[in-house]
Amino acid sequence: MNVLVIGRGGREHSLIQKLAESDQVEGLFAAPGNAGMTEQAECVTIDEGNHEALVAFAEEKDVGLTIIGPEDPLADGLADAFTKAGLPVFAPSGRAALIEGSKRFAKQLMKKYDIPTADYEAFTDADEAKAYIAEKGAPIVVKADGLAAGKGVVVAETVKEADKAVEEMLGDGRFGEAGHEVVIEEFLDGDEFSLMAFVRGGNVYPMVPARDHKRAFEGDQGPNTGGMGAYAPVPTLSHDSYDAALETIVRPAAKAMVEEGRSFTGILYAGLIETNEGPKVIEFNARFGDPETQVVLPLLENDLLQVLLDVLAGKDPELTWKNQSCAGVVVASKGYPGAYEKGRLLPELKADEDTFFVHAGTALDEKGYVSNGGRVLLAGSLGEHTEEALNNAYRSLQVFDTFDDFFYRRDIGRSTLFSAGTKKHRS
Repeated sequence: MNVLVIGRGGREHSLIQKLAESDQVEGLFAAPGNAGMTEQAECVTIDEGNHEALVAFAEEKDVGLTIIGPEDPLADGLADAFTKAGLPVFAPSGRAALIEGSKRFAKQLMKKYDIPTADYEAFTDADEAKAYIAEKGAPIVVKADGLAAGKGVVVAETVKEADKAVEEMLGDGRFGEAGHEVVIEEFLDGDEFSLMAFVRGGNVYPMVPARDHKRAFEGDQGPNTGGMGAYAPVPTLSHDSYDAALETIVRPAAKAMVEEGRSFTGILYAGLIETNEGPKVIEFNARFGDPETQVVLPLLENDLLQVLLDVLAGKDPELTWKNQSCAGVVVASKGYPGAYEKGRLLPELKADEDTFFVHAGTALDEKGYVSNGGRVLLAGSLGEHTEEALNNAYRSLQVFDTFDDFFYRRDIGRSTLFSAGTKKHRS
């Protein structure tokens, strides 16, 4: 079977790496892909937003399955274009992708179906939003309603900081159309984790849980990013919390989407937090998480293509997982998530039997790999436990220590290793 992966980031490179292991994959394509993917797939220069060209390419190459990675084309209905053309696609429809595309919709869904989450209100008027903040006090969370590449969330420690976030989103248009409405919600204190699942209607097949780090700098400081590192599974997460998350959140959410006439096919991602009242939802995503995918898929023992085909056919894929840990640390361009320069030469990357690299924002020139994005790559490793996996990943990043154009967090997973059970503010 020929397989097409749509996207250009680390999540899509991880999908390519896993699909390349399958004996059932004959031709592997990425659109538009990145420099790292060229080792295992043919990259084609078609933008994720060009529905017509992507469909035409899939028809021309007799693609048996297309996987859509990023959130923007999902929200824009790219999966619908493939379905209309009679082409198999593993991704939610535009109507179903609204669970990520609108935080207000997701909150309304959770309220209607008693899915545990933080209290909230939605606003389009800045003065009304500020009045609500003044009433509730801080800490409090301000979110752009739409898609903002993982950067549209402000965890405000003070009322002043929350008011500033409202002004930037509603007044200054910092996130464009995505910030035309804001959701202001209760601050939840606890430990976060992510739970992804393969979903087809009411059928839910969960993956191992993961934990990522959103803040740019050590100690969970600085602005939110798309993710600076992750590990899976989460050793401090109890079986009871995992089961509660599955039975009170993920399965009910999939059933709720069916009830709402928005039946979901694809990856349902639940960003969760452990509270004294049990797990609660921070956000839903309608696709594989990034960077969680990079540390979850290496633990999957199944043939990923067969899993996707089984889920689409309504069959239980009978997921099996390695009895190991996987950790990954992101290398970012200096200045990220703000302004940064592209075209900076990367050091020579040397993977070994213990480590691997997943490219996100890279390109190739005559000198070698150069930066082409904010998050440049992820160094990952499998290990018998979290500490071993992290140590291996960090060892492979030492080549970046003399390169001033890049940075990475040096404390990924450390709170789990050295402060197990200690509650921390949500990142």
